[in-house]
Amino acid sequence: MEIKVQSIKFDADQKLIDYVNRKVGKLEKFYEDAVRCEVYLSLLPDPDNKNAKVRVLIPGSEVVVERNADTFENAITECVGILKEKLVSVKEKRFK
Repeated sequence: MEIKVQSIKFDADQKLIDYVNRKVGKLEKFYEDAVRCEVYLSLLPDPDNKNAKVRVLIPGSEVVVERNADTFENAITECVGILKEKLVSVKEKRFK
């Protein structure tokens, strides 16, 4: 699965990009046919100003989750947790 990370209006350091790749890469275990995963990181004016949007492209569909948190790491972790459940659900429905 190809993983693309895009930081909007700021430059993400390599440590953050590695973290995203490591966490999001685990999603492939839950849906082997996933084609690509796009991660968008942006800053918001809110107190929980770190926004992460993760879009997983699967054949014939896509699954998108977006979360805000105080750190990008927390936002990514929340997104990945929700995506695990959604991908398992989609897989079960598709292959019944």
